[in-house]
Amino acid sequence: MTKVFIGGSRRISRLSPEVQSRLNRIIEKCLPVLIGDANGADKAVQQYLYRKGYKLVEVFCAEDICRNNLGGWPVRIVPSNGKRRDFNFYTTKDRVMAEEASVGFMIWDGKSVGTLLNVLRLVRQQKTVVVYITSAKKFVNLNKREDWKRFMNRCTPDIWQRLESKAAAEQQYNRPLHQANLF
Repeated sequence: MTKVFIGGSRRISRLSPEVQSRLNRIIEKCLPVLIGDANGADKAVQQYLYRKGYKLVEVFCAEDICRNNLGGWPVRIVPSNGKRRDFNFYTTKDRVMAEEASVGFMIWDGKSVGTLLNVLRLVRQQKTVVVYITSAKKFVNLNKREDWKRFMNRCTPDIWQRLESKAAAEQQYNRPLHQANLF
């Protein structure tokens, strides 16, 4: 069965009608949802799914900390490699969700490197990712290397640098992410 990894930027607290429409399609198709526990997009999606009474949701949390589980759904505790509660501590669960998901749906504010890392994880596994870019109110579908390159060409050098820095912290992504050498 198709499992959808839904994630997004922590700066996003409201879901656009376009995003709600996509979530409604996930609900209509009864697709299982894998979602994190962060504030922002995770929490906003959880609120929406809870209001809709959707049951096919699993919330992934780092270690024994589950920051948000608004629907009282099943929780997956993911052991973290980090000892501090920093970016690496919380992204351990994202790697697990990317592995287990069949597809991804990311809600991106145009700045969040964490969201981009999730897109990259999924594309590297040749999984389709639908990215909703909030500033452009536009959906972009990615599922192969060329799609990723086109998508990232619109990003600023600052975003590239931050992405390289965060990706380097992950053992599986420790080589540079320069556009010519992504995979």
